[in-house]
Amino acid sequence: MTTTSIPFSHQFATTLPELALTWQAEEAPDPQLLVLNDSLASGLGLDPDALRGPEGLGLLTGTQVPSGAAPVAQAYAGHQFGGYAPRLGDGRALLLGELVDRDGRLRDLHLKGSGRTPFSRGADGRAVVGPMLREYVMSEAMHALGVPTTRALAVVATGRPVRRETMLPGAVLARVASSHLRVGTFQYVSSSGDVELLRRLADHATERHYPAAASAEHPYRALLEAVIVAQADLVARWMLIGFVHGVMNTDNVTISGETIDYGPCAFMEAFDPGAVYSSIDVGGRYAYGNQPLVAEWNLARFAETLLPLLDEDQDRAVQLAVESLGQFRERYSHTYGVGLRAKLGLPATLDDPIAKSLGEELLAQFSASHVDWTSGFRALASAARGDAEPARGLFVDLAAIDSWLGRWRDLDPDPDLMDRTNPLYIPRNHVVEEALAAATAGDLDVVRRLLDVVQRPFEERPGLDRYAAPAPQDFGRYTTYCGT
Repeated sequence: MTTTSIPFSHQFATTLPELALTWQAEEAPDPQLLVLNDSLASGLGLDPDALRGPEGLGLLTGTQVPSGAAPVAQAYAGHQFGGYAPRLGDGRALLLGELVDRDGRLRDLHLKGSGRTPFSRGADGRAVVGPMLREYVMSEAMHALGVPTTRALAVVATGRPVRRETMLPGAVLARVASSHLRVGTFQYVSSSGDVELLRRLADHATERHYPAAASAEHPYRALLEAVIVAQADLVARWMLIGFVHGVMNTDNVTISGETIDYGPCAFMEAFDPGAVYSSIDVGGRYAYGNQPLVAEWNLARFAETLLPLLDEDQDRAVQLAVESLGQFRERYSHTYGVGLRAKLGLPATLDDPIAKSLGEELLAQFSASHVDWTSGFRALASAARGDAEPARGLFVDLAAIDSWLGRWRDLDPDPDLMDRTNPLYIPRNHVVEEALAAATAGDLDVVRRLLDVVQRPFEERPGLDRYAAPAPQDFGRYTTYCGT
């Protein structure tokens, strides 16, 4: 493979040049490959061995670009913690272009940490090894858990120290996505007042992600409702695995329904609806239990951008948008309910009120006893097989859990379904921090072991007990930062 032979397209840059600023990645003085996703590379039609060579590293850092590619920094706006910022954009990232994968799907190849752009707002545009490896680990874990997500293709150390609190090794992340269209992209265009540009953006998003909407009676309303469904399903899946995104700004809400940007994110351990891990989320806006409400609020902002396309009459457009937004809670409740039923091993034919009541009662007991979300559900599978002690030992109120277990087991829960649904291994926060610290110091073996574990989350394997265990008491309260 040579960089000139890769069949890139540049549909975004060609279709929406008003949102695409042609730019070039800064040089990487001594690029060193840290991790490469061989299977993802092969799925994109790329040769993993060639990516390990000098030209491959040039591609992965954006310093050697194929002729079909057109690197651009994308423009977008966004509500950040509720406050509107009219001009954000790719401040340290570049979209190299699109590739068609082996399943015939169009995929973005995007770089993060590739240097300053006109959207950098005074920052250096660079990234460091630890946060880029975090995104690699987290996104691969989410993919293995069946959650729609951007995926990491590679992390390359640049050989350039980056100043943060201290000097840290710099890195570039290459990631793959269905697209990088965001609610913030639509907000940026909406604020310009250019309805024809808005129409082109909506048509591009429809063609890219929801082609069936184009033939609907009301195509732009169909687009809105498709995004509502995708986001409702996505956030329900986050909730079911105990994932806390940490920064659900509208510029981090994809039109495709994929999880994007793994900065101050974490997996909840002891069940707590108020769990917050971001150092800057002092008010708990993006706490675990708030995620569905925030998603609905973000989608309302998306709906606002589409009003000129929904109906020429403003009042009628608002009415249609409100009606469509009403689908979010119903869809979210359905997806979450189906998922929780599977986590409990209950049959799909079980009446919803019974399953909902059992689930709510169990979560109340999880909360009261500070039960670990992941291992708690996994222990219930043993109870379904007749050994209730591992689960009982997690709860303070034994009488209450015994009563619940008795009523639950009367419904004949399926432990095999539970084992297929409830992961044994997630990126435990203390293990992630241990791996990133080791990698920053030059030891990548700890990260590689962690990746091997989280890429097969449901399969119990010997010698991996520490990866299934909650953090030790002395780990303390976990806090993450907007990694740069």
